[in-house]
Amino acid sequence: MAKVSPLMIAPIVCAAMIAGAVVALNTSEGRDQLPSAFEGRAAPTVALEALGQKPVFDDAMLRDGDVKLVNFWASWCAPCRVEHPHLTALAEEGVTVYGVNYKDSPANALDFLEELGDPYAGIGTDSNGRMGLDWGLYGVPETYVINGEGQIVLRFAGPITQRVMDSEIRPAIERAKAQ
Repeated sequence: MAKVSPLMIAPIVCAAMIAGAVVALNTSEGRDQLPSAFEGRAAPTVALEALGQKPVFDDAMLRDGDVKLVNFWASWCAPCRVEHPHLTALAEEGVTVYGVNYKDSPANALDFLEELGDPYAGIGTDSNGRMGLDWGLYGVPETYVINGEGQIVLRFAGPITQRVMDSEIRPAIERAKAQ
């Protein structure tokens, strides 16, 4: 039996960890399919502070009979910039999109919306992250498709890309409309 030098153990372990990470990142489901205990259940309570002069959304608005999205985002989040045009496109198509600005400076959040546009029908800030915890947030961006009764149909963690729009968000909106 060949002896393994103690100096070789660290590089071998490191290589195995890198290989595992590459496999995990290259699977199509990994990040996109994080489990959600809330899918099929009522959306948790909305507890937001106002963000500038923007209208704040509340629990009643989640149960108004229409399908909507709740999007957690932050100005410091680079993937939030990537998904922003897709949220804008949905809003322009008539989908109601509510925004939760997560652990962000109000001035930075408002500058972000000034620069990229504001797709949100209602918005608020979760400055201490409490609402994010209640919703089971993993991080930003994260988007929830909510049916007209206020139930979560889909939770999507990560930026919404065109592929995600076609394979996840639009089908979830159709399922929510059918419920």
